[in-house]
Amino acid sequence: MSGELENVKRPSLLMAFIPLSVLIFLLVMNVIYFGDAVLEGPNQVALLVAATVCGIVGHFLNVPLSYMLKRINKTIYSSLTATLILLLIGCLSASWLVSGVIPAMIYYGIDIMHPSYFLVATTILCSIVSLATGSSWSTIATVGVAIIGIGQAFGMNEAIVAGAIISGAYFGDKMSPMSDTTNLAATVAGTDLFTHIRYMIYTTGPTYILSLVIYAVIGIFIMGEGTINETTIMKAAIEESFNVTPWLLLVPITLMAIIMLKVPAVPAMLVGTGLGVLFALIFQQDLMCGMINDGLFANQYHLLVQALGGGIDIPTTNASMNDLLSSGGMSGMLPTVWLILSAMIFGGIMEACGTLKRITDALLSIVYNTTSLIGSTILSCLIFNIVTSDQYLSIVVPGKMMAESYRKRGLKPEVLSRALEDSATVTSPLIPWNTCGATQARVLGVSTWAYAPYAFFCFISPLMNIFITLINYKIRRMSKEEMAEYSEE
Repeated sequence: MSGELENVKRPSLLMAFIPLSVLIFLLVMNVIYFGDAVLEGPNQVALLVAATVCGIVGHFLNVPLSYMLKRINKTIYSSLTATLILLLIGCLSASWLVSGVIPAMIYYGIDIMHPSYFLVATTILCSIVSLATGSSWSTIATVGVAIIGIGQAFGMNEAIVAGAIISGAYFGDKMSPMSDTTNLAATVAGTDLFTHIRYMIYTTGPTYILSLVIYAVIGIFIMGEGTINETTIMKAAIEESFNVTPWLLLVPITLMAIIMLKVPAVPAMLVGTGLGVLFALIFQQDLMCGMINDGLFANQYHLLVQALGGGIDIPTTNASMNDLLSSGGMSGMLPTVWLILSAMIFGGIMEACGTLKRITDALLSIVYNTTSLIGSTILSCLIFNIVTSDQYLSIVVPGKMMAESYRKRGLKPEVLSRALEDSATVTSPLIPWNTCGATQARVLGVSTWAYAPYAFFCFISPLMNIFITLINYKIRRMSKEEMAEYSEE
């Protein structure tokens, strides 16, 4: 160590677990006392308290406060792009609501969906869109929001519907060659992108099929209670408030095309928001003029700016539709931004104090065969998702940390890259304070705790990887020549 870190002590395993234990305890207490309102402040406070406890531990380890602050600043900086995308999602959803895009997607979706195969169709549709775009966030913020509305029309449990949306979106995110996490896992492990994708089929394929079977069974035996009359009433309420036309579907189609052309997320979201505003001015003049005449807004500029920034509620004659046809805009995303910042503070100070490395070192110490190595990788990715609240760090750090052990055991790099994707990528939306979990809960309006048990693809994936490893199926190993080349490096 150099400079300010010369006198820093290495934490014991017990000391390393103290901040994490405090966090878990407070999160459990928050669920008990606050229920679905945990994202509105309680979890943020829990993360900051746990970060303070970690700072106290770091003080006893002689970690300088200045160094802790540097690491916190670095982790916050790494989350700025995700935060910006989150705010733009708020704008996007608001503009698509005022323009009638989301209501139109619900309107036409009701005609082609049925409760008996709704969950299966939802998973497949979100998979296709996410495969095409490489983005789970964009899929959930567009198609996912509309599907939640269709599920409501059918009387389906919102948590189950959200679970199916998450499963489909993260299947595509994991398997798409355009996905940033897919490329990142392959790069970190040192394997070719398409080798990585093909190798994931052995675990992802069975997981996906099993998830579809479960959703099919739920659809058959636990169908929604929505009736033809209820869906007709909902469609009538949409028609009464909006000018519904197939032309509105050009907006999501255009956005998907832009994303498929590998345009970065921020400009793509800006284009999607701009198209929403444009289509609102073209197709929803009656809606906007009615809200202005009712004294809700001074003019169209006032209405649109308020919708994008502070949110908007579209009144209808159907009470159940009123909750659906509302958006918080950018301000509605601020609690999630606060949560992400709090999570980054906790992750940064855990890294600065060495407690995170101490926990991962303990995991490596129990590695004695291939199964325990892959199991430790999966557990390490899960811990990083919990502690750092960042999907990318949960791929990069364990990947770099475990790579040498995989090579020494003669395992090909795609074995590592698959383990990273089967854990870090798909478990991130299951953790309420992770950037993925917090964002999807806010966008879909369903808490992470509620939908997580039904996101079957996400929590079956790591279990399937461990099972495939246990039966030693398709575990690729280096040849003698490849091992000799590695030894010479």
